[in-house]
Amino acid sequence: MTVSTVRWAEGERVDLTGLRIGALLNTSSGSCDVEAEADLAAILNSEGVAPTKVWCGGGESVEGALAEAATHRLDLLIVVGGDGTIRAAAEACDAAKGPLLMPLPGGTMNMLPKALYGDRTWREALKATLEDPRVQPVHGADADGRRFFIAAILGGPSKMAEAREAVREGDLAGAVEKGVAALRQALGSDLQYRFGNLADAADSVAVLCPLTSRRLSDDEEALEAAAFKVEGPTDALRLAWNATFRDWREDPTVERAKVRSVEVEAEGPIPAILDGESFELGRRVRIALAPDAFYALRPGA
Repeated sequence: MTVSTVRWAEGERVDLTGLRIGALLNTSSGSCDVEAEADLAAILNSEGVAPTKVWCGGGESVEGALAEAATHRLDLLIVVGGDGTIRAAAEACDAAKGPLLMPLPGGTMNMLPKALYGDRTWREALKATLEDPRVQPVHGADADGRRFFIAAILGGPSKMAEAREAVREGDLAGAVEKGVAALRQALGSDLQYRFGNLADAADSVAVLCPLTSRRLSDDEEALEAAAFKVEGPTDALRLAWNATFRDWREDPTVERAKVRSVEVEAEGPIPAILDGESFELGRRVRIALAPDAFYALRPGA
């Protein structure tokens, strides 16, 4: 985005009056319907806030909208969209040069919005934030030039996202089936990983960002890394069940460590999910902590 003249402090209450505010609505996402633009305008107007510019369109227009937003010297960007749109906007709102970001849930998984706003709808989250807008630094991680802010899964059960969606729809049998299918697909794969002093092989590797607003020290090992080692269908079924209905950390096939960086290597390109969005990374991937990646606006406690 642009170089901001405003310096934000953790927990600071923001006076939205007079700020340059932009809004981006991805109408291709599940919860952003045809009434979204009018509803957003009405909610903002009820708090005496008028946006400088609103971009409203499908997923194909997101990249262009973010590029145009960079020319408007915004202090705050409000985004309603799915995980891909939210991740792209958060990456664009880099703390060193970008505006505040209000990433509202417009998709299905809504990984980052749920971390900031809980289970509120985007309309509820917007209203609550406007009533008491507070700044929260959001920490992330960098996977060979691609940012994520909640979690990355490398080389393994990319269909776990489908399993979680099946649970939300009440299809428990389908959730287990999809989870097992994903993990069976990972059987026989061979990722070489290094978590600090730990080095071994696994079927898949997950990296979780720290969901805390406190400042991180320069040498703090704040990323949570996990290696999944599935030796057969029985392990796959148990891990699928734990990942869907319980805490996967309890499963004996999972090895975990607190780290500041992770290295993963494979014989070919490594498939990955970064905050719910699919990518294909290179044969060697380094994931490093990115403290204070951007500043979010969320409701006060």
